[in-house]
Amino acid sequence: MDRIEGLSTYVNTVFYKEGIGIPKELAEQTEITYYPLAQGEYNINFWFMHPITGQKMVLRVNTGSQMHLEHQIEYEYHALEVLQESGRTPRPVFVDGSREHLTYGVMVMEFLEGEALDYRRDLSLAAECLADIHSVPVMGDEVLISPSNPLQAILDECNQMVQTYYESGLGSEEKKAQIRRLLQKGQEKIDSIKDYDGYRCCINTELNSRNFLINGAGKPNYLVDWEKPLYGDPVQDLGHFLAPTTTFWKTDVILTEEEMEAFTDTYIQAVNGRFDVSGVKERLNIFIPITCLRGITWCAMAWVEYQEPGRLIRNEETFRKMESYLSKEFLDMIEERYYR
Repeated sequence: MDRIEGLSTYVNTVFYKEGIGIPKELAEQTEITYYPLAQGEYNINFWFMHPITGQKMVLRVNTGSQMHLEHQIEYEYHALEVLQESGRTPRPVFVDGSREHLTYGVMVMEFLEGEALDYRRDLSLAAECLADIHSVPVMGDEVLISPSNPLQAILDECNQMVQTYYESGLGSEEKKAQIRRLLQKGQEKIDSIKDYDGYRCCINTELNSRNFLINGAGKPNYLVDWEKPLYGDPVQDLGHFLAPTTTFWKTDVILTEEEMEAFTDTYIQAVNGRFDVSGVKERLNIFIPITCLRGITWCAMAWVEYQEPGRLIRNEETFRKMESYLSKEFLDMIEERYYR
């Protein structure tokens, strides 16, 4: 914890301890030991045992926002509040985004057990998990950001993120030209369809295999890491989950068309009439290609940022994977499969 200035002091304040449910009269003499947990690009996580309940918990320290939000950690906390009834997400316990006591925002939530999703074994379990999450009623954009045109919003985000790569002297001009070409073809796809005005819900938008915690059929299976939730078309989540840029990220797997079809059929069955699923398969035909552009342009941006001196978070496995996504072989595969 020492690498985050002031964190050790913060977690020993009465304010924080009361916030996580330790009575004021016990706060000063109660000691909590924190242990490192997996970290992302914008969050550093620790786990600890709650001294009163004995429950395993997660302390999440937010260091930045992919969504460029001033109150990132509160936004994530509110999404978890919305989704509690699904039984598929962590229960939020405490949030402090004031930065009055610490430079960064913090959140505490319950720790959920499970293994990372195996794309070859667990597709049906992921489909059922997403169906339950997507079926939770949401009060629209009162709580969550709701892009009026989600596909265009994704492509706009792509164009924004990739500017870092375009403006850097680190990337090759040939790859920059190919990415520009893919983005132009993506815009042409979006311009060719009508705006979606159907069912919306809380969507995760970042469905890689390690964000699922799988315990098996008939057991609790979960989805964690709600850093970028939106109020949107559930097919956006399905497209992100199935896209090669997602499945290849941590596992080197690229799903076949047959596997994608089986997953989608299981998802529709699991929804079981809780919301309108008409047109799901048709909308996937555009969400998957556009999602691939999001993965490529994020990697391009992050690849440059990773090489900045003094970066607080650096994951070497992530950096190597970014380079794979920016390889000519991978870019050619995406262009051939979705943009010919």
